Amino acid sequence: MADWLLIGLFAALVALLLLTLFGFAVYSGLFTEVIVSAGLPPFSSITVAYKFQVGPYGDSGRLFTESCSISPRLCSIALYYDNPHTVDPEKCRYLVGSILSEGEEKPSEEVVRMFLKYGFKIINFPAPSHVVMATFPYTTPLSIHLAVNRVHTALDVYIKERKLCAHPRLEIYKGNKIYFVCPLARQGDFYVPEMKELEKKSRAAAAAAAEAEDAQIDITVTTNNA
Repeated sequence: MADWLLIGLFAALVALLLLTLFGFAVYSGLFTEVIVSAGLPPFSSITVAYKFQVGPYGDSGRLFTESCSISPRLCSIALYYDNPHTVDPEKCRYLVGSILSEGEEKPSEEVVRMFLKYGFKIINFPAPSHVVMATFPYTTPLSIHLAVNRVHTALDVYIKERKLCAHPRLEIYKGNKIYFVCPLARQGDFYVPEMKELEKKSRAAAAAAAEAEDAQIDITVTTNNA
């Protein structure tokens, strides 16, 4: 009898644990419908403290932790410039940081000094006239993983079906929501100096490779004619 009682108690505890985990997942946004739309952005111009990085997007957590530790009350932001499904993860380019101010508001000089002290850079991003966007609940750390797996896929489908040019991809963590935003205009304004320099080097390397290929073709043609 005692054995059955222990088994029953163990089963009840397992069931309670599973029910708790399920409730936690639901609260985190497990069944939230992802709605993608095009329209006005959810922010005006913003001043951002950021660090630029090249490498797997999965490594971005360290930068989120670093920026939040400097000023926990500020909204976090990330910009992803490459599609990790088509670009080598080691070559993906992104930035992570905090939003210091929005609109006409000026950022705190003290906060700016703190971010600069720890190697962050400051930049202003304008408000694009139109964007593709979606939102997701931000209630627990699990919300981030659910959002990454579900929202980006929905954005990819929406953009591809409508043949839109929408990039880069922004994530803004504000209050109890994560905003996913893809500018449809003024996209170049969201390229930080580090990104522009890499793009310049990439174009120069491509041009040099094309010239070398043309030269090789000329040599081959000349040899064959001779």
